Amino acid sequence: MQPFTVLTGIAAPLDRANVDTDQIIPKQFLKRIERTGFGQFLFYDWRYLADGKTPNPEFELNDPRLAGATILVTARNFGSGSSREHAPWSLDDYGFRCVIAPSFADIFYNNCFQNGILPIVLPEETTAILIKHLQNHLGMQLTIDLPAQTISGEGFMADFEIDHFRKHRLLNGLDDIGMTMQHESEITQFESSRPAWKPTLTSAA
Repeated sequence: MQPFTVLTGIAAPLDRANVDTDQIIPKQFLKRIERTGFGQFLFYDWRYLADGKTPNPEFELNDPRLAGATILVTARNFGSGSSREHAPWSLDDYGFRCVIAPSFADIFYNNCFQNGILPIVLPEETTAILIKHLQNHLGMQLTIDLPAQTISGEGFMADFEIDHFRKHRLLNGLDDIGMTMQHESEITQFESSRPAWKPTLTSAA
C-alpha cells in the first residue's frame, strides 16, 4: 500500500449528502476480480448520459478544471449503503487519495484506511464553507499534511483529528497484510520450529 504523508492536489467539490456505495460504484461493475480498473466507473450514473458513454456536462466532476483531482470534498454520510470494498477501490483508481466530509459510513471509513485513502472528518459548517470556496475557485489546490494533521489552501486552513494507530498505518503504507508481514521473521521462526507432522503455513515447493 502506498504511504500517505503530504498530498497537494486539486480538490473537487461534490455537494451531495448521503452518497451511497451504489452511487460511488454501481453494482453491475463489481464482476472484476482485480482491484484495478474501477475508476472508469466511479459515479457512473452521474458522470454519463443515458448512453453510458457521453460525459454529463451537468455533473460537477466533469468540469475540465477538475481533471486530475486527488482530493474529494463532499457532504455528510458519505459511503453509506452496502459494505462493498469496491467503493474505495474505484476512488483510488480514479485518482482520489483523500476524501473530506462531515461524516462517513463506518464500514466505508474503515475500508478507506485499508486501501491507502485518508478520510478526513471536519465539522459540517467547516466543510460547507470549504465546498463553497472550492466551487468559487474550481481547480484550486489543497495541501493535506498528515504528520501535522492540517489542511491548507488559498484562503482556507483547518486542523483535523485522526486515530494515532490509523495515522501510523497510513504514514507507513501498512494494511492488515503489511502489519502482519512486519513480524515475518518471527512467523518463519515459529513455523520452522513446529513438528513436521503438524500443519504448516509455508507453501509446498
